[in-house]
Amino acid sequence: MTAVTMGAGERAPAWRGGFGRLWTAAAVSRFGDGLRGAALPLLAVGLTDSPLLVSLVTAAGFLPWLFFGLLGGAVADRVDQRRAMWAVDALRAVLVAAFAVAVGLGAASIGLLLVLAFALTTLQTLFDNAATALLPSVVPGEALGRANARLMTGQTVAGTFLGAPLVPVLLGLAAALPFAVDAVTYAAAAVLVASLRRPAPVRPARAAGATLRQDIAEGIRVLRRDRVLRAVCAANTVANTGVGAVIATLVLLVTGPLHAGHAGYVAVLLAYGAGSVAGGALAGRWSALLGGRGRALIPGLAVQAGCLVVLGTVRSLPVAVTVMAVFGALGMIWNVNETTLVQRRTPEALLGRVSAAMRTLAVAGAPLGALMGGAATEAWGPGTAPLLAAVLFGCALAMLTPVVTAPDTGGESPPTPGSTSLDLQHGGRGEVD
Repeated sequence: MTAVTMGAGERAPAWRGGFGRLWTAAAVSRFGDGLRGAALPLLAVGLTDSPLLVSLVTAAGFLPWLFFGLLGGAVADRVDQRRAMWAVDALRAVLVAAFAVAVGLGAASIGLLLVLAFALTTLQTLFDNAATALLPSVVPGEALGRANARLMTGQTVAGTFLGAPLVPVLLGLAAALPFAVDAVTYAAAAVLVASLRRPAPVRPARAAGATLRQDIAEGIRVLRRDRVLRAVCAANTVANTGVGAVIATLVLLVTGPLHAGHAGYVAVLLAYGAGSVAGGALAGRWSALLGGRGRALIPGLAVQAGCLVVLGTVRSLPVAVTVMAVFGALGMIWNVNETTLVQRRTPEALLGRVSAAMRTLAVAGAPLGALMGGAATEAWGPGTAPLLAAVLFGCALAMLTPVVTAPDTGGESPPTPGSTSLDLQHGGRGEVD
C-alpha cells in the first residue's frame, strides 16, 4: 500500500489497499452507535420512572470492560483479528435486529435493555482490541498518525452530527427504527471488514501450555516496565475520572446556573463535537510543532484544565460553548497522539493486550468520576464538578513528567515497523457522549 507525503515526517494513508474500507466500516458502525446510544435512554425513560434503572442502562455499557477488557485483549492477540472483527459485528447485527423486533412487537423491557447493553459491550471488548492489532497490515508506519486522526474524526462526524440528530425523526416513524438501522450498520461493517485481503498474521511461537491468564500478565508487565506508557496510562486514568465527573453533571450545569434549557445542552454537545472534528485535523501539526507525540500530550492537558476552571466559574452559555469546543479539540488531539504513541512503543504481538490494559483502566475512571461529580454537585452546586475535574487534570499533568524527554518509540522492545492500531470504538480520554 502506498501513502501520500504530507510533510513534517508524516504521510497520509492511501484510501486504496484497505484503509478506505476500514474507515468506511468505522464511520458506518459509529453512525449506528450514535442512533442506538441516543435511542436507548429515550426508550428506557418510556419504560420506567426509576432514575436508578435508567442509569443502570448506561452502567451496563461500562461494566463489561471491567470484567472482560483484559481477556478481550489476550484473545485478540491470539486470533486472526480481521475474522474476529467481522464475526463480532455479524453477531451484534443479529442481536440488535432481534431487539428491534422486540421493540416493534411491544415486548421490550428494562431487563432486555440491560441484557442488550451488556452483551454488545462484552463483544466490543474483543472487537476493539482486535481492531487495535489489525491496522499494521493495512497502513504503513509513517502514516499511522494521520490514519488515526482520520478514523477518529470520521467516527465523530458520523456519530455526533449524522447519527444522534436523526433519532427523533426515526422514533417519530417507528420506535424500532433506530435499532433496525443500527443492525444494518453492523452488518455493513462486517461485510467491509470481511472483504479485506491480508495475509494470515505471523505470530511468535507461544510457549507450550501458555494460558490466557499468562498472556494477560505479559501485557501488563510490558505496560508496567515502559515508563512512558505507564505514565500516560496513569494520567489517562486520572483525567478520565475528571471527564466522568463532567459528563455526569454537565446537563445540570447548563440547565441550572446557565438557565439554557435543553437547547443549550444540545448546543454545548454540538460544540464539543465540532471541536473534536477540528482536533482530528490538527493533531498531526500539533505533534510536529511540539516535537513528538508524547510531548504533544502535555500542553493540551494543561489547557484543558484551564477550560474546566472557566466552565466551573463563568456563568455564560456562549463561554460554555466556546470552552467545550476547545476542550473537545484538545481531547481529540490527546486521543490521536496517545493512540499513536502506544502503537509505536508496543511490540505488535502485544498490542491487543497492552491497549486492553490501558483502555480498561481508562473506562474504570469514568464511572468513579461520575459518582464523585454527582456527590460534589449535590454538596456544593453544579459548578463544583468541573473544578474537581480541573484538579484531577492537574494531577494527571504532573504524572506525565517521564514523557518530556522520552522518544516516541520504545527502547528495549521496539515495535515491528508499521506497528499501529485501529480504534473503531475509541475508549480514550475526553469523549462526551
